[in-house]
Amino acid sequence: MYYLGIDLGGTNIAVGVVDDNNKIVAKASNKTRVETAEQVADGMAQTSYDALKNAGLTLKDIEWAGIGSPGSANRDTGVIEYANNLPFRNTPLRQMVSDRLEGKKVYLENDANAAAVGEFMAGALKGANNGIAITLGTGLGGGIIIDKKVYSGSNFAGGELGHTVIVVDGRPCTCGRLGCWETYASATGLIKTTKIHMEKAPKDSPLWKLVEGDINRVSGRTAFDAMRQGDPIGQEIVDEYIKDLSVGVVNMINIFQPDIFCIGGGICNEGETLLAPVREFVKKEQYAMNSAKKTVVCRAELGNDAGIIGAALLGKMDS
Repeated sequence: MYYLGIDLGGTNIAVGVVDDNNKIVAKASNKTRVETAEQVADGMAQTSYDALKNAGLTLKDIEWAGIGSPGSANRDTGVIEYANNLPFRNTPLRQMVSDRLEGKKVYLENDANAAAVGEFMAGALKGANNGIAITLGTGLGGGIIIDKKVYSGSNFAGGELGHTVIVVDGRPCTCGRLGCWETYASATGLIKTTKIHMEKAPKDSPLWKLVEGDINRVSGRTAFDAMRQGDPIGQEIVDEYIKDLSVGVVNMINIFQPDIFCIGGGICNEGETLLAPVREFVKKEQYAMNSAKKTVVCRAELGNDAGIIGAALLGKMDS
């Protein structure tokens, strides 16, 4: 049996055909056209057909399709109630995509929740009853699994972990609040922190040399690379970033006490350079430090495929 997983982003639509072993057998992607909801749905359908073609399959071979979409996704009604980067306002996306896939059954979930489902079914959260997955990217997406089910609150807008405040009256966030965890711990937040420190750093410092004097070339790797070159400012940035990330991780662990907390996104390519000090911070700050059972903090396993796999397997979470 095969399933379609549709990972909808503001820039790209990625679709994968997933088999009964929770493995992707073929993929396709296209740019997202965001002028109208109809255009987005057309693109999702076209990319689905492209993925099926790449797999040598047809819709008849597919049990169902699942969508991971940004925004408040009401999985009961199949409606995206709001998405700030897409033209969705109470948009019946599930039905729109089903209509374009010859009436195939379609499941709908928030994209960060879908990624958490992927990790739960086939990745770092496998075997957990309760787990949390976060992704450090342009923003900070989060998904919560409680008793093997996605938790999204009474209105399907729950689980927005990145929009908890860690600095009162801190940096402005795209959500309208100040000091959100996302504005510090996302890749975008790390780049912002790096630039702030660089503006006070000598122009002949490793930080400036790494970007060849162009502050616009700063990436999530810049501070870590400078630190590895022995640059004290690079070390200061990395320490600050890890503390900002860890404060939010401990907050989530103290609230939910999950079996496993996994962290994904490009910054996790730093491996234990990132994760070891996060674990140390958690060890010192978590409320349940005297409990025999503590949350395992680890790296996510599925990378960019988590959303595709999770979307494809949404039907299994419902069964």
